[in-house]
Amino acid sequence: MLTVHHLNESRSQRILWLLEELGLPYEIVFHTRDPKTRLAPPSLTAIHPLGKSPVIVDGKMTIIESGAIIDYVIRRHGGGRLAPDPASADYDRHQQWLHYAEGSAMLPLMLNMYVGRLGEAGAPLHPRIQSEIANHLSFVDQSLAGRDFFVGDSLTGADIQMSFVPEVAKAMGRLADYPNMAAWIERMHARPAWKTALAKSGPYALGA
Repeated sequence: MLTVHHLNESRSQRILWLLEELGLPYEIVFHTRDPKTRLAPPSLTAIHPLGKSPVIVDGKMTIIESGAIIDYVIRRHGGGRLAPDPASADYDRHQQWLHYAEGSAMLPLMLNMYVGRLGEAGAPLHPRIQSEIANHLSFVDQSLAGRDFFVGDSLTGADIQMSFVPEVAKAMGRLADYPNMAAWIERMHARPAWKTALAKSGPYALGA
């Protein structure tokens, strides 16, 4: 059985969603952030030296990084579900979104959070960060124009991986300007598997 080391208010929420969509058996080991520092507890470092979430354990395999976990679970346990045919162009687009979510899209959003804590010292960086946020959110929004999903005509791992981007944008109050992305995340949050994952994980403000 798969074990998910789940940190509250984190990217591991989408891994629970993935497993619910596939109907796979799994267990959750809960880890709670320090209320002051918001950092993960030592219990997560005991599972993997980076102390980051998500982490899954599958037998002797311990796997980190959301994109790698989604790819692994779909390949090893998906039975052909939630990914296009590897020989198709859609599969290449699927892989692109798996990497893009954390490789490019999340960087300016994370910089906005960290630089914002610097107060006036971070002011010179704000224009560039805001420009990059708008650039990436516009790209994602345009990519969803006239589409229900990021790739093909049904849910894939690309949708699950990309979900954290509009959730963070919404938490920052930035989603109103991107109607395609706003409508898309509402559709994802209406899915029964997402609701079941949320019920199992506990409070998740990003999904509010």
